[in-house]
Amino acid sequence: MKKPYQWDNFSDQPYQLKDKNYKKQMKKKALFSHLKTFFIALFILPFSLMMMPFARRKHVESNTFFCIGVDYEREPALTLELLEELEVERVMLRFKLWEMEKLPILKEFILTCARAKRQMPLGYKDKKTTLKIMQDREHVEDLELLQKDLRTIFTVLNGLVEMYEIGSTVNRSKWGFFSVDEYNRFYKTAYDLKIAEFPEAKLIGSGVIDFEYHFTAHTLFNLFRYRYDGISALLYVDRRGAPENRQMGFDLSNKIALLSSMVWLSPKSANELHITETNWPISKTAPYAPTSEHECVDEESYANFMLRYYLLAFASQSVNSVSWHQLIAAGYGLIDNREGIKKRSAFFVYKTMVKNLKNAKFLNIKIKNGYSILQCLVDTQIVEIHWSLQPTTIKNEAFFEVYSKDGQLIEKETLEVGASPLYIYTKDAV
Repeated sequence: MKKPYQWDNFSDQPYQLKDKNYKKQMKKKALFSHLKTFFIALFILPFSLMMMPFARRKHVESNTFFCIGVDYEREPALTLELLEELEVERVMLRFKLWEMEKLPILKEFILTCARAKRQMPLGYKDKKTTLKIMQDREHVEDLELLQKDLRTIFTVLNGLVEMYEIGSTVNRSKWGFFSVDEYNRFYKTAYDLKIAEFPEAKLIGSGVIDFEYHFTAHTLFNLFRYRYDGISALLYVDRRGAPENRQMGFDLSNKIALLSSMVWLSPKSANELHITETNWPISKTAPYAPTSEHECVDEESYANFMLRYYLLAFASQSVNSVSWHQLIAAGYGLIDNREGIKKRSAFFVYKTMVKNLKNAKFLNIKIKNGYSILQCLVDTQIVEIHWSLQPTTIKNEAFFEVYSKDGQLIEKETLEVGASPLYIYTKDAV
């Protein structure tokens, strides 16, 4: 990234912009776009809220719902081994437009992954790859350069990538955008290139981070002539603690419902929603944590929040995939690589989750007084996942087969249901 933008290799994000005069000047230029954002949101958000009960649901394919973000340059050989261990079938890769010289390395990583897959047993399914194309200020300002580099990416990776996320974190100036209109022009450049030269390319976009749906509204309802093949969202809820905690009256499930309603109503998008980033920062990992210590959580809470986030998102039957950010990252990943390689407890929780639910069909979810029961059909068995915001004890029935969140069999006469979800299988066939 060129000045005044700088990349933080510890937390894998740009540093905050320190040039206040530059920020002030750019925000002044973006005033008209911000006014449009305000007035569009003033109408769209209340209307989307009213339409939430009528939003069309869909059948979510569980085997590609679980996605993991990986850094193709960070321990690449080990990364491939870990992906096979997790048995996850969708991966998210990030590529920086200001590092075009690394495109051959990215391609080789994808091809190496493909070669490894050919050695898997009969019936093994290829992983689906999403590529997040991350912008810098130069590519936001120079759309001819953007078109040139996107053409190179689409050509080199043709047939290797299932879908491309165009741009990321569009509502944070440190990432290169100062207005939604700048993003709209950025995305339209990619869309026009797709229509003219790469009609098979699948493009997703919007890329708004956090619960700031006024920006999302402007990306979904505008006069720009483009269309999304799906909507991406970086729906972090880490600053609120647990995923069930509320922000302006909305918990995670309600945030997803409102976002899904907006996607359903938008004339610019197919009815696909992909959460392409989410996580919690881990305590005592500075400078690798992407936030301050105040927002960080211990590893046990991290694992519990991660699992419950996935369960609630799956239960919505509105989200096509959730990408955990990411596999190896000292401050927020499943693997801590500060001193060698350490698998955090969340790694085993993620592995157990995929093993239990990758072939699951959603049946029902019941939430009462903070006690949640998610019911799924896995092959011919009913599995219920129980968790409670208030510690509760239930009887371990004779027809139960109960596993902890990390896959350990529990044979106690009573079950302690709390923040850590339990997998309860019924032994009778359906």
